[in-house]
Amino acid sequence: MSKITRILVVPLAVLALAALGAVLLVATSPSIETVAPERALTTVRTIVPKPQDIRLQVRSQGTVAPRTESAVVPEVSGRITWISPALVSGGFFSEGDKLLEIEPRDYEMAVQRARAALTRADSEREFAAAELKRQEGLSARAVASTAQLSQARRTGRVADASFDEASIALEQAERDLARTQIFAPFEGRVREKQVDVGQFVSRGAPVATIYATDYAEIRLPIADRQFAFLRLPSLRNPEAGAGPKVRILSDFGGRRHEWTGQVVRTEGEIDARSRMVHVVARVEHPYDAPEDEPDKPPLAVGLFVHAEIEGPVVENVIVVPRYAMRDDAHILVVDSDERLRTREVEVLRIDRDDVLIRATLEPGDRLCVSPLQVVVEGMPVNAMADDFEGARS
Repeated sequence: MSKITRILVVPLAVLALAALGAVLLVATSPSIETVAPERALTTVRTIVPKPQDIRLQVRSQGTVAPRTESAVVPEVSGRITWISPALVSGGFFSEGDKLLEIEPRDYEMAVQRARAALTRADSEREFAAAELKRQEGLSARAVASTAQLSQARRTGRVADASFDEASIALEQAERDLARTQIFAPFEGRVREKQVDVGQFVSRGAPVATIYATDYAEIRLPIADRQFAFLRLPSLRNPEAGAGPKVRILSDFGGRRHEWTGQVVRTEGEIDARSRMVHVVARVEHPYDAPEDEPDKPPLAVGLFVHAEIEGPVVENVIVVPRYAMRDDAHILVVDSDERLRTREVEVLRIDRDDVLIRATLEPGDRLCVSPLQVVVEGMPVNAMADDFEGARS
């Protein structure tokens, strides 16, 4: 083989072998299947709406106050000779208990003088009556003059007036004597004592401050828009009918305690500064401990409390989280085909983080609670159950 032949044959052979290898590689290569990429679905959280009957509540707060607070004021002057052991700051007493006693001797003597004066006036009256009868007899026989008869009648009238005056003086002296002892006008507790045994007190000067404990009252401010959720006595007739029940809550001694009361009246005006209407709740026997809670503290005067006032029952209501609302009147639901839909609702009330609504839903609808930025009606979604539980169950 010539040199020229070798130069031509070798490259051609290499090319032929390369072409054969390429054909073999293409022929034996695996086939590639073309697959269209799947569209990613938006994942949303959902809850199952549960229509239910719910009793509305209005929350408020206030301070416990006594229903009656009075200053103990003596009606006579004198030195204090005795004070009840209950007449101390924080002491309890019952209606009719004697609280203190003022030295009675001066008033006992005044009663004795008044009785003596009454006896004298009674004697003068009897003598004047007998004299008048005698003069009338003499006048009938034309023995006594008209002037003598007139004088006897005048003496009789003066004697009667003196007797009446002496009777009134005796009654006044006996009343003053009785006023040397001061009795409790109601069942209550002592807020403050200002005197002690041996001290002289003047008529009209306060000696103590007491308040009633048969029931306590709490003034609760209510916004006018909250009145729609309550059944309260109206401003026109503040005491008409019994009001709703009130749940009283307070933290004391590191624990939360509860009492039950009732709204008894509505104050007859709107507060000019806060634009609030005050209702008054009453709690009976606030200092009595229940048998099942002997260590329960009393609902003491001055205690700050939270109140939950019962309202009417509303039917077929759905409680949804506030963030699930799209606007003031719409929600998003996931239907049975896993597609997102908009539903119009009626908002009954917004209560803190919950919204009470009424809505007409289709079977299989679930409420979407995810905060979506872009919503397309009917778009498919991937729904996941959420663990939200409404404030009311």
